Amino acid sequence: MLSPEEFRKEYPKAELAEELPDSPVTSLRDLQYLYGKLYTLATAGGGEYAPYLTPDDASNLIDTDDSLIVVRVDLCGDEPQLADDERGPVWVTRYTQDRVQKVAHCSFKNRGAGIDHSISHKSGRNKSPEKLGEYATHRFTRWPSEDAVKQLAEEHPDGEILRQLDEIGSREGLLGEIESGVRRQIGESRTALLTVQIRTNENESYRWPQEIDVLMDAMKAQRISKLVSKNEASDSSGEANDLVSGEWTRTVGTAQDPLNYFLGKQVEKFPGLDIEEAWRTHPVSEDTALTVMKADEFIKACTYRTFGARVYYLPYFFGTPTPEDALELYRLLYLAIEDDESRITPVERAYESQADLSVDANRLQFYVTAVMPHQTSRYDVFGETLNGRIQYPSAVASAHADVLGTSAFRDADDASAAFPTANWTLLSGDTPEDFIGPVASGWYFAETFPRGDDDTDASVDDPRIEALVDVLSGRAIPISLLLEAYVIRIIADASDDDLDGFPVLRVASQFAQLCALADANGGLLDADGDQEPITNPPSYESRTMESPGPEAIADGGFTGEQDLESFIDGTPALQHDQRCGIFLLGALVGAVGNYQEWHENRSTTLVDQFPVKSITTNRVKKVTQDAIEKTLTYTRQEKKREGKEYPGTKFDYIVDRLRRRVLNPDPDEWDLEKSDLRFYYALGVTYGMNEYSSSSSDESTEAEATQEA
Repeated sequence: MLSPEEFRKEYPKAELAEELPDSPVTSLRDLQYLYGKLYTLATAGGGEYAPYLTPDDASNLIDTDDSLIVVRVDLCGDEPQLADDERGPVWVTRYTQDRVQKVAHCSFKNRGAGIDHSISHKSGRNKSPEKLGEYATHRFTRWPSEDAVKQLAEEHPDGEILRQLDEIGSREGLLGEIESGVRRQIGESRTALLTVQIRTNENESYRWPQEIDVLMDAMKAQRISKLVSKNEASDSSGEANDLVSGEWTRTVGTAQDPLNYFLGKQVEKFPGLDIEEAWRTHPVSEDTALTVMKADEFIKACTYRTFGARVYYLPYFFGTPTPEDALELYRLLYLAIEDDESRITPVERAYESQADLSVDANRLQFYVTAVMPHQTSRYDVFGETLNGRIQYPSAVASAHADVLGTSAFRDADDASAAFPTANWTLLSGDTPEDFIGPVASGWYFAETFPRGDDDTDASVDDPRIEALVDVLSGRAIPISLLLEAYVIRIIADASDDDLDGFPVLRVASQFAQLCALADANGGLLDADGDQEPITNPPSYESRTMESPGPEAIADGGFTGEQDLESFIDGTPALQHDQRCGIFLLGALVGAVGNYQEWHENRSTTLVDQFPVKSITTNRVKKVTQDAIEKTLTYTRQEKKREGKEYPGTKFDYIVDRLRRRVLNPDPDEWDLEKSDLRFYYALGVTYGMNEYSSSSSDESTEAEATQEA
């Protein structure tokens, strides 16, 4: 394959313009055709036969010893003979770069025990001399007798050449000479390309397949025959408008597809499909079909796996391709192939490459989809769009880094931030670069969504894949999907004996993600009605080491009334009375539970007594009453223990607000959805448990003494 520099030199802009489509990319087929055209130019060059050739298939043999076995045939006389000059009938040599075009190889990738479409044929890996000798004879015993080749022999002006090759295949003496010639020159097992040289005139030299039109036309006919006869079709072809060019031409219906779309066995895509009439359902010309298939290597390079699915992230430039667009796109695709060992996703590679583009980066778009294979020719497709942009995942990464820098997660000493942070995937980064990888790989949602039956493989309609494709595509994620997924994961983690207590870091990660999605790219959340405020980004103060938050207070809670009020005011979702009420209830349960664990040495706390999975609107009043009663009990105990008047009620800044929000109106009349109710309860619990100032009796006593002074 040509390097980008070689490609630019080989195809001046004026010449390249002639090869490009004269219409914009508006479908997956258009994009595949563009990829295939660039790949063909870079490997096989231009011309009538270029779409059919596969020079890259044997590129690993170039410049290796004994990698090309040539059977030389003299057709000048009355009967076809093997060459009898000084080089002899079998010539074993090196497959060099200058012979790639001459050999004109067209592989049959799914051949099994079959043969390649061209008279040139690549052997299997490390075949014995005996096998290679047998393959050499197949150039005469098998290839000329293929139906498409035999039919062409009857119609082509030079069909006699094909008939003479077939005649050699029927003469055992010649076949034995070929086999012995190969065995004599090949001493050990190897992989090789086998081809022929033919002389048809005494005044001419022996010619390669590329130089003999009838061999090239036979290769073309043999290749086309496979486009109309897959999946039990006999001849799925007819006259129609080509999907890509729009021209009225012969179209084929069972061509291969690099993404495995439009397969004959995918009857769910085409209910009632008659395979013989597939050319009507999905008409592509022969040349278009072959060019589309050539896109395979570029598409593979822009594909990655996550949760067992294949995610396609295919770049292109918006609008009708210009030569400069094509040159820049080729560079991106070439680098994707060359960078195969870096283990970064195509999304990350595109993110890193934006600054190097020689054309307007705002025109760079992506085809995005995820495909889950289940069995042979059976796939689930998780959404698709041609409107993906690198700005979408990078906006999420940037928004996530931003929210972690606010008062909700950061402070000078992290002691008065609303939520806990740790060396945790979604809580410890500082820059967009820290999160673009997790977003692109799907780990962003693996950390917050349910694991599924298998931690690594997704199931049908897995929300992790749906959310990933939505983010890559710039589509809004339904709030209901997020909250339901969050709650399922919280409940699973809380019930996991291998995890330690309530999953505060998980909930904090989920909330950071929710805030980031609300803020990214103008908002990537979708909801209406009572859940619409959740889609609005928070307005927390940005915190740095130079701008610390208020000091923590000592009577329970992590920063007291001021920060609680500030957090509620900065969270649009909590402007809803019921949602704010359940958040405050969770905050009180978390604060009391934390106090019970650290000051009362209780192994079972209110957090354990009222787990997330138990919270319903019918239980809100009961949990509220029990939580408030506990605060009064611990207030009296502290007064008695300290022998002094305790200033107010413990956690009164939560309790006072809770009474106003929860007890009036009556929770029995609430209509908040269950997942909404439970997530914001869990968020409140996490908020309340994040109490550093009174994590031990000594700290509490010291803080109180300081306050008194």
